[in-house]
Amino acid sequence: MADDGGGAVSGLPDTPYPLGPKLGVDVGLVRVGVAGCDRDGLIATPIRTLKRDPRKNNDVRILVREAVERGAVQIIVGLPKNLSGREGPSAEMARDYAGLVVEELQRQSAPLPVRLVDERLSTVSAHRSLHAAGLGSRDHRKVVDQVAAVEILQHAIDMQRSRRRDVGDPVPVRAAAGTQSTLPTPTEEPDIGHSTPSRRESES
Repeated sequence: MADDGGGAVSGLPDTPYPLGPKLGVDVGLVRVGVAGCDRDGLIATPIRTLKRDPRKNNDVRILVREAVERGAVQIIVGLPKNLSGREGPSAEMARDYAGLVVEELQRQSAPLPVRLVDERLSTVSAHRSLHAAGLGSRDHRKVVDQVAAVEILQHAIDMQRSRRRDVGDPVPVRAAAGTQSTLPTPTEEPDIGHSTPSRRESES
């Protein structure tokens, strides 16, 4: 099934969001967690952790290739906000990364929709899940980014099903240097929750 460009899926005009495999992305200073879901958008599962490469952006290319190979119809990037709902350096980093993903999708002739979804609780929830699974704190770093990506994607697909519409903010496609194409009005959805300050600002 193909996205008709308006958020619905060809052959399913009453579905106001893309149906099919999707990727969830948790962006950090050092690592990027990637998760995926099944074609029915029911269960999110971890895929891999990428090493952030801000100089050459090889991780962005790998992420886009992963999306293409899996036949993804949408990429969800977590947008970390602070306790008051304001956006700080971590949110700016996530927005910049999402923009890089959109640009790489265009370069690879795979213009998938990319959306930013509030993820204030994803990292905290991921650490709690790992503790509950009996994994020691020292081992969390190896997998916590993937688990956080699962939290982000699961939240998004659950909200899509329950509200029967897309969620989060669409990431603009840069039409030219310094300009952006026109986008639909961002949708609103309940945030994942509140958390302590993001790990992204303390990573080294």
